Amino acid sequence: MAVTLTLVSPGAAKDAIDGISWSVVLLVGGVLTYVGVLEEIGTITYVGNTVADLGAPLLIALLLCYLGGVVSAFASSTAILGATIPLAIPFLREGSVGAVGMIAALSVSSTVVDVSPLSTNGAIVLANGIDVDRQLFFRRLLAYGAVVVAVAPVLLWLALVVPSS
Repeated sequence: MAVTLTLVSPGAAKDAIDGISWSVVLLVGGVLTYVGVLEEIGTITYVGNTVADLGAPLLIALLLCYLGGVVSAFASSTAILGATIPLAIPFLREGSVGAVGMIAALSVSSTVVDVSPLSTNGAIVLANGIDVDRQLFFRRLLAYGAVVVAVAPVLLWLALVVPSS
């Protein structure tokens, strides 16, 4: 798209390129590469399987919600859901935790953290901040994202998983 814009209207493309927050692009690219490497070498699956081997279904559910939230704060929520939901299936088959409540808690835990400036959506918000101090905005989004990562999984677990078990 950028190449087409540059070919069609070089003057407009200059303004568009000047408006790109390259530090955010590099930050997101680096974080996505790091998370991709972790997924490729099996780290996320290993951690998920280690959590699943604990044997306490409610604890497993809480830890999986945190796993989804923490990793999603640095990457794509959709990709993380594709990796974490299959990790929950073996212990959901046991029936000790309600499947609907668990999947809902895991899904929301993994998506509510998109306010993090290190995630794709948070970086887009940061890049589109107009007339703001980007460093201050970044720090505030990071702090808010950290609070959401710390609090949301446990609240969702309490509201959706615990009552269904």
